[in-house]
Amino acid sequence: MDLIIEQPAHARLITPDDVELPVSAVLRYTAHDPLAVFVVFPPEATLAGDEVTWTFARALLDQGLRSPAGRGDVQIWPHGRTRTVLELHSPCGLALLQFPTSALRRFLLRTYAAVPAGLEDVGAVVERGLSALFGGV
Repeated sequence: MDLIIEQPAHARLITPDDVELPVSAVLRYTAHDPLAVFVVFPPEATLAGDEVTWTFARALLDQGLRSPAGRGDVQIWPHGRTRTVLELHSPCGLALLQFPTSALRRFLLRTYAAVPAGLEDVGAVVERGLSALFGGV
């Protein structure tokens, strides 16, 4: 059985006009993919009306809680003492979200309690990736 940690989170979507809109999300971590964290947005929070999941490195979230981190599609940085910004880039555009830092930190600590940094079973992740790549051969 795979360990899964889920935590509801409330964010604020920052529009181009600097209007803040409430957005719900679920933070997810699974020991099956121990180097990653997932942010799941429900259908009502997305442009296409489908659930959308963003996946990025757990280490990126850890670093982004302390200082600007990331390049490309996912960037994270502290915004004052109580907020953390998550910037997501996709072919559809850009989403700028502010999460309570305490919620992200609480989630991250729960993931490290489940699978400490440096003790991730990376070999199993590589094995599953190679199996998927080569069609289970």
